Amino acid sequence: MRALLDTNLFVSYLLTPPGRSGTVGRIVEAAFGGEFTLLLPEEVPRELGESIAAKPFLRDRIDAGDLLAFITLLREIAELLPAIEEPYPVVTRDPDDDYLLAHALLASADYLVSGDKDLLSLVPVEGLTVLSPAEFARLL
Repeated sequence: MRALLDTNLFVSYLLTPPGRSGTVGRIVEAAFGGEFTLLLPEEVPRELGESIAAKPFLRDRIDAGDLLAFITLLREIAELLPAIEEPYPVVTRDPDDDYLLAHALLASADYLVSGDKDLLSLVPVEGLTVLSPAEFARLL
């Protein structure tokens, strides 16, 4: 099973106190445990770092060293996807989400996992199903 996780899942994981994994924790830990192939576009670690740095709420709660260690670990366990040089097709209401869909399709992902309602409203495309974290956790 091949899955691409939206950046918002990684932010949620980093905000979760140790010992309280929940749905997102179960998914990220399953990736670390090799229960599915995690697809990681080059843009996701950058977006993760930029999101946290730009928002004081996140910056105050997520240690920079922990973030760096987490990104390093993600890069070690994931199938890394190079940046897409061509313009992304406009598919969603939020053009910032289109890169996730493009990467998922090009990498032959089975699932794109996100809490984003714009992505969740998409019908399956070319074998790709968009699932909420709760739906994906049930598959695991």
